[in-house]
Amino acid sequence: MTDRFLDEPRPMSDLNTTPLIDVMLVLLVMMIITIPLQTHKVTLDLPTGDVTSPVPDPVRNLVTIGADNVIRWNGSAVSAEQLRAALRRSMTLPVEPALDLLPAAEARYELVDAVFADIKRAGVTKLGLPGNGAYGNF
Repeated sequence: MTDRFLDEPRPMSDLNTTPLIDVMLVLLVMMIITIPLQTHKVTLDLPTGDVTSPVPDPVRNLVTIGADNVIRWNGSAVSAEQLRAALRRSMTLPVEPALDLLPAAEARYELVDAVFADIKRAGVTKLGLPGNGAYGNF
């Protein structure tokens, strides 16, 4: 008596590695193509030297942003980097001086927001916004 199951084809139990090899080759080619792009260098001529900033008042400082979008520290026009340096310098004083921020109504919102962010990053806790009463009936 012959066993009928011996004559029938049996299912393959080998793993089909062809799709795995295809995926690995595609990933390898992608890595070879993209890695040289990450090694490109962009040369920039950055300014060197010390950035001079105005000396902070030990009692109260005033930062204004005019309608012409110029930042002023106690009346002197400063760049954003000079403002950051002046804020850092004022935070090193033994007693933190009060800081007043007075933006003009026509000043760009992005610039005022960037100045607020710089003030927050500097760790200023004594911040005043004088003149806000003028915007009460907006």
